[in-house]
Amino acid sequence: MARITMFCTGACPYCARAERLLQSKGVSAIDKIRVDLDPEKREQMMQKTGRRTVPQIYIGELHVGGFDELAALDRAGKLDALLAA
Repeated sequence: MARITMFCTGACPYCARAERLLQSKGVSAIDKIRVDLDPEKREQMMQKTGRRTVPQIYIGELHVGGFDELAALDRAGKLDALLAA
């Protein structure tokens, strides 16, 4: 299974939804980077993704985007293949 990295905060409902969706797909480990606890991590996220909002999700080296993009991949039937890579 592909490595999942998620930039997130502790109080983000979309982060929680993304985590639940990934867990429903069999993902057992998500590398969470809490940007609310470390301002430098938020800076890194913004430089890496060009976005300020969380979650920002990576499947392997692929930047998926936020929860909406993750859910759209699932609806399109493309998420399982990305996770299996």
